[in-house]
Amino acid sequence: MGGMVGSGGTAASSGGSGGTTAGTAGAAPGTGGTATGGTGTGGAGTGGAGTGGAGTGGAGGVSAMGGSSGGGGMKMPSPGCTKTSTLTFGTVPGEKADATPGSPDLGTGKGGWATISSGGQMRNFALRLPDNYDNTHPYWLIFAFHGNGETAGGMDSGGANGYFTAYWGLQRESKNGAIFVAPEWSGGGWGTGDIAFTDDMVKTISENYCVDMANIITSGFSFGGGMSHALACNRASPTTNTVGYAFRAAVLFEACSFLVQGTCPNQDPIAIWQKGGVTDGTCTFDDSKTVRNWFTDRDGCTGWKSESGNVAAQKTGTVSEEPPQPPTPGTFLNPGGHICTNYTCSTGAVRWCADQAGHGNATADGTGSLFDECANVTSQYPHGNCSPGCPCTWTPDDVWTWLNDPSVNKYTPNITSN
Repeated sequence: MGGMVGSGGTAASSGGSGGTTAGTAGAAPGTGGTATGGTGTGGAGTGGAGTGGAGTGGAGGVSAMGGSSGGGGMKMPSPGCTKTSTLTFGTVPGEKADATPGSPDLGTGKGGWATISSGGQMRNFALRLPDNYDNTHPYWLIFAFHGNGETAGGMDSGGANGYFTAYWGLQRESKNGAIFVAPEWSGGGWGTGDIAFTDDMVKTISENYCVDMANIITSGFSFGGGMSHALACNRASPTTNTVGYAFRAAVLFEACSFLVQGTCPNQDPIAIWQKGGVTDGTCTFDDSKTVRNWFTDRDGCTGWKSESGNVAAQKTGTVSEEPPQPPTPGTFLNPGGHICTNYTCSTGAVRWCADQAGHGNATADGTGSLFDECANVTSQYPHGNCSPGCPCTWTPDDVWTWLNDPSVNKYTPNITSN
């Protein structure tokens, strides 16, 4: 399925026909379970990773407390804590080892291209370590699954936007404070074997580096969003799978419902951030609501209702089945080009964002562009050219704030009654 643009903002296929399905994960994410995240700002997520079997053993005296890329709460050190990694790296395909880190030609941070054996194949992923990596400090582990027509290298470098949107902009938001991974698909799509590939990546990384096993996060765009959905269905609790880890949250950009087929095998809660574009012609806006409703149903979320603080709802004074959404352009609004709503859920958490754009993840208010041109790295603007007159994408700030505490930012501040 189509990736108009990856986190890098460079053009890829303008839709694509897909043709393979993203795993056996199913049409509905899990419910049930009672595990929640920690009590600090970062660990407040309601994903099912609050317990976990991927081992605190081997952590040799590592404190289970402390911040990790903005996260607080109880930490779960992995077996790789206090160890020296034996994982080796090469140059990420499409990047240049002698380029400036953070430019469109080279990712930021120590690491690079890794190869492991999985499912009888040699599989690859890009990995970037935090600045001043400390093997006694547990770090968040964040996966970024690319869409059709994209590559792991585009996730790692950020494409034309460089560091500004590498790993959906979350690497920048973390101030290089987490471990970031961009897997490369094999055979032209994400499929059932990639769930086991993810298991192998988590095992390899957590045994070589100090990972906070309570803060493993998956994210993806389009086909990659389908893959993250599959993981949300299959890997949301360490008690209902045998692999000894769980994802705390999943971030889905423009995920199509038909990319995930079958039935979710478990009924496990997980925190979900999802975006749909009202003009998306690839994974349509109505289809993105289908994906959202699977999660709201399975996470025990109440139907959206008029609430204090929502200008649009207060203006009508009525109860609505749908949260407010920006109008279909015509006119592209800034502010008001996107509206996000937190659902009230008995288990898990769902944040639903709607914007005026089409099939893209780095969309910006006030424009229908999918490529976030104001963030493009040039010799004149090595860090992009974001300004009030040239707005950059809103998604990294929103995702990162929510990941650190899904209970805050009930509505984004630019809601409008237009």
